[in-house]
Amino acid sequence: MNETTRGKTYREHILTRTFVILMLMLLVKVGTAGAAPFAYVMSGGDYTNTGNISVIDTVSNTVTNTTNIGGYPGEVAATPDGTKIYVTDSGIGSNNVSVIDTATNTVKARVNVGGSSWGVVVNPAGTKAYVSIRDSTNIAVIDTVTNSVIATVNVSLNPDRLAVTPDGTKIYATNHLSDTTSVIDTATNTVIATVNVGSSPWDVAVTPDGTKAYVANSDSNNVSVINTSTNTVISTVNVGTCPWGVAINSAGTRVYVTNVENDSVSVIDIATNNVVATVPVGVGPCGVAVNSDGEKVYVVNYDSNTTSVIDTATNKVISTVNVKAYPIEVAFGYFTGSVTKSNSTIESNSIPLLNHINETENQTNNTGMTENVETVDKQEKETATQTSKESPFISPICIFITILGAVMHMKNRK
Repeated sequence: MNETTRGKTYREHILTRTFVILMLMLLVKVGTAGAAPFAYVMSGGDYTNTGNISVIDTVSNTVTNTTNIGGYPGEVAATPDGTKIYVTDSGIGSNNVSVIDTATNTVKARVNVGGSSWGVVVNPAGTKAYVSIRDSTNIAVIDTVTNSVIATVNVSLNPDRLAVTPDGTKIYATNHLSDTTSVIDTATNTVIATVNVGSSPWDVAVTPDGTKAYVANSDSNNVSVINTSTNTVISTVNVGTCPWGVAINSAGTRVYVTNVENDSVSVIDIATNNVVATVPVGVGPCGVAVNSDGEKVYVVNYDSNTTSVIDTATNKVISTVNVKAYPIEVAFGYFTGSVTKSNSTIESNSIPLLNHINETENQTNNTGMTENVETVDKQEKETATQTSKESPFISPICIFITILGAVMHMKNRK
């Protein structure tokens, strides 16, 4: 073989290797970007099977994992990077918030917040989690690095659900027994405003542009719309009976409100603050969440033990997923590792509340705040399956382009 032929062959070899590497990098990038989030559904269960998290693959709408955490979960929130899930325990006698490691789908820590906890929200920076303590006037602030309570904010009686503004500067906390919503300045951890809303406010959500907060009032059957600049109610929207959960799509155009006693979801147009659709779902809908692209809404049905999946284009249920008994809340997050079956269990001394609406309000609770973290036992740590990061979803179009490019490249070589 002469020098010219050898040089040409070498150059073609280098070009081929470069081409293959670039295609592999493209496949990995597309696979990662196309990975769909998982829906985490919390179920209270009964006295023999309490505190479960069902993980739903939002592509296939099937349950891929179930983790038992004990207690009676109140709400769930994920950190922005998807590495941790914070789960409150509203059971009587509980003091802990469970922290789930999404790489292994196991409970890795418990944070003592000083009482039974209801709502939880994580700030956009992922540095703090805010937890409402039932039968009190307290909001606990958790440092997500150390998983310890670093501050307590005093609001009105029986704080419930929480929402954070997109810039992370304010927390909106509904006060179920005070018919108010407290506005917390996150820089100082102090209440800067108290807004009168409807009767028995439950859930709250803030629009993506941060200009409005929507509060579901379960006893007055309406939704209060708060202007976040003035912290005043600018509109009241009538919905179904006993509105519970509130979720807003990423485009900031629609609000989805669950109506527990109507077995439906009200769809509110944000531009007009009018109900534009009512979607029948399962029995006793509670928690609701919209996926990141705004194409699907997931609704947990407390009394039918299911999760309804709504197509936002048609406002119709396209799938019904069976989950554990008495599901109450749902949130989205990403697994940082592959999905594996887990049998993680955290023991709890709490008593589950089987009636999620008429809960007992006069039970005593521990208001002492302890800044400590309780980790799971050594055996659980040793048996937790460590899984490598992977990208399970690869675009067929990307594969087609890759194959076509390879064919063309080989043809040119000839």
